[in-house]
Amino acid sequence: MAKQAPRDDIDERGVRITRPERSAAGLPGVTHALRAGLDEMGVRRTALTLLRINQPEGFDCPGCAWPEPPPGQRSHTEFCENGAKAVAEEATLRRVTHEFFAQHTIAELAERTDHWLGQQGRLTEPMVRRPGADHYTPISWDEAFALTAEHLRAAAPDEAVFYTSGRTSNEAAFLYQLFARAYGTNNLPDCSNMCHESSGVALSGTIGVGKGSVTLDDIHRAALIVVVGQNPGTNHPRMLSALEEAKRRGANILAVNPLPEAGLIRFRNPQKTRGLVGRGTPLADRYLQVRVGGDQALFRAIGALLVAWGTVDESFVDGHTSGYDEYRAALDCLDWPAVAAATGLPRGEIEAAARMFAASSATIVCWAMGLTQQRDSVATIREIVNVQLLRGMIGRPGAGLCPVRGHSNVQGDRTMGIWHEPPSWLPTLSERLGVPMPTERGYDTVEALRAMRDGRVRVFVGLGGNFAAATPDTAVAHAALRTCALTVHVSTKLNRSHVVPGETALILPCLGRTERDRQLAGDQFVTVEDSMSAVHSSRGRLAPASPDLLSEVSIVSRLAQAVLPESQIPWAAYEADYRAVRELIGAVVPGFADFEARVSRSGGFTLPHPPRDKREFPTPSGRALFTAGPLAPIKVPEGRLLLQTVRSHDQYNTTIYGMDDRYRGVHAGRRVVFVNPDDLAQLGIANGALVDLISEWDDQVERRAPAFRVVSYPSARGCAAAYFPEANVLVPLDSTAEGSNTPTSKQIIVRLEPTTAPAP
Repeated sequence: MAKQAPRDDIDERGVRITRPERSAAGLPGVTHALRAGLDEMGVRRTALTLLRINQPEGFDCPGCAWPEPPPGQRSHTEFCENGAKAVAEEATLRRVTHEFFAQHTIAELAERTDHWLGQQGRLTEPMVRRPGADHYTPISWDEAFALTAEHLRAAAPDEAVFYTSGRTSNEAAFLYQLFARAYGTNNLPDCSNMCHESSGVALSGTIGVGKGSVTLDDIHRAALIVVVGQNPGTNHPRMLSALEEAKRRGANILAVNPLPEAGLIRFRNPQKTRGLVGRGTPLADRYLQVRVGGDQALFRAIGALLVAWGTVDESFVDGHTSGYDEYRAALDCLDWPAVAAATGLPRGEIEAAARMFAASSATIVCWAMGLTQQRDSVATIREIVNVQLLRGMIGRPGAGLCPVRGHSNVQGDRTMGIWHEPPSWLPTLSERLGVPMPTERGYDTVEALRAMRDGRVRVFVGLGGNFAAATPDTAVAHAALRTCALTVHVSTKLNRSHVVPGETALILPCLGRTERDRQLAGDQFVTVEDSMSAVHSSRGRLAPASPDLLSEVSIVSRLAQAVLPESQIPWAAYEADYRAVRELIGAVVPGFADFEARVSRSGGFTLPHPPRDKREFPTPSGRALFTAGPLAPIKVPEGRLLLQTVRSHDQYNTTIYGMDDRYRGVHAGRRVVFVNPDDLAQLGIANGALVDLISEWDDQVERRAPAFRVVSYPSARGCAAAYFPEANVLVPLDSTAEGSNTPTSKQIIVRLEPTTAPAP
């Protein structure tokens, strides 16, 4: 039997700290995965559901975007521990009904933790918060659509914001952007604005395509894999299997991260006997514990060494690149003492890492939010591109650039036009449908928050996600949502965004990935794009959690019909049969010709990528571009630390599965801050002390996260780490990455003070 939803919230006073682990997965990974399934779904449902994850005729995991092997090479259990937790959260037998909302005021729910809210179960019926009301009450679907239409028609198009989560399918995302643009706005912020926007900006400007240039087969064939600013053991656990495969084929692995992460040290593959009963596979051959924000200087230094040693692929540089002379001039001026200060690494360690690049015949560099959420993240990723260009490591088997995307279809949503910039194919879409589309740039996430804060947005619509918990500057973000005349959240589970409502607020419950989607034309499937540009289908099989649920495609289609009753766009046809949506996508989005036939093949298809496929670079010059921005590390005042936000192992994005982070030795708590023991000694703070974290920013506003327990941890000197969303309150709204406007959640100057708050 599945467990009931918790009635009491968590008590962090019992938090325990143990020694961090030195390996990931193994038998504990299996037991934790099964326990999550059994607690939420029971025995039979767990067995039926887990065996369908990432299978050709099953559903795509709603967790991360790591790709699956080809159908004939997949395991029968093609999922990881956190994938099992994600599925258990969605396929849970727990239910949130109107009786639940009658029992709890919105103010009471706002006092609950994110973990408690999510653990209550699946939403089952549309709910509304009327102006001045302190409870959500039931509302019919027709009335909910009419209410939303009333508010949207009363607002100017640019007074509305349409936010999207990376879980949304290609079909729903495409219709959503079509609806927003037919309504008249490009205000389409999404979760990518807060994670890999920096990757897209950096790659678009240097190689001409804002996506990674490798496939899963390239990972297996690489001679050197560099993992920078990424913790795959928690955030992309199936990546560890690919790293193990590469390692067993002779690859070397270089890890670059301020924190020592178990998943980069040793992997105990739970699908192999050696992983269950043996010591597993050592992964990182060299581990550089770089200071937070020191990655740009590190890769500039590696580039300088490669040039000095004469290990440049001159044929590739001459034939396929531009800007090399300017880049080389910047290398000649490299200040090694400044590099040492920025990275915290001795020159010998940097030279040893550079030797790995010089000796490799096929190098892949992977990165994630440890890089993309820095102030100089775009410039940092461009330095990685520089190093790869020096060695000719694009368009070569086993080599390339690999931004590892987070949520399962965040890359697909951008391909489908979820973007505050008009996509290149928008004129084609407009002409085909005979509907004018806006050409002005819309709001990204940070700009949307500013507009909401300033009263320039009246309606917020969120298709999935948890906007209130994902965004920076928590107090500002929550106040911004409350200024809206209407907030609408399309969701599967209760979350923080529902308890910081606008004057009027709607919760619209939708089907999940695991559930059967039956429309007028019969059972439907949807499609997703993984982190390596592979597109494939996803079919849910479970009975819906409630007969009152609608699919995301249905919700968008019906909302569009309510808001745009005179529209000539055939919304009802799109809802009735998703093949009609894919036919339109295939006609307008590059790479999707003959979409239906190609995605119906087992395993789907991979989108074209000119730099990878033909060493062609769709930049203005037709060449890949070397760049050389200034090195200007953030100066941290005496007595302060540079904090980065991280996930725990019992978490995916804003969803908190549990209160443990066993790889880092944290149990039954989340309000902790990891600090190097030498820094603690210098600051005069005891291990285990309770402190407030106070961020320091140019606007002089005090942002305080109270009552965090100090954990002595072997991180890079001068650096600290804490979990988000608890630490999001410390990230100023206006502190963003240059070039991408991504919040700088990985570079927050903080001071630690004895807490004035009671222990959590």
